[in-house]
Amino acid sequence: MASNFYVKTSRGVGTSLTTVGGYTVGAGVQTTCIGLAIANSLSGALSATNIYVGATVNDGTNDTYIIRNALVPGGSSLVAVGGEQKIVLQPGYSIRVITDTPNSADVILSVLELS
Repeated sequence: MASNFYVKTSRGVGTSLTTVGGYTVGAGVQTTCIGLAIANSLSGALSATNIYVGATVNDGTNDTYIIRNALVPGGSSLVAVGGEQKIVLQPGYSIRVITDTPNSADVILSVLELS
């Protein structure tokens, strides 16, 4: 099995649900999310930052919260996954982010793929 590390990024995430880096786990791939951080690029706080994991379906019915309504102070960041915490992602799954303010956050996702 080959193992590859990838970093996926999304800049200017805001009030539209965004799949981080456009990354969705492919068929036949075992994926572990080893890091996920959101940086508030504004001076004011983001009062409702939500992070979901789930199958990429347009209606959001498969989404499960990783973080719900988290406060991210201005110029600060939130590390949702890292250190001892990891999240296994199944084929067809992605991580998606939305905030309460347009064009307000930069997101970094680090994954390990085994194929």
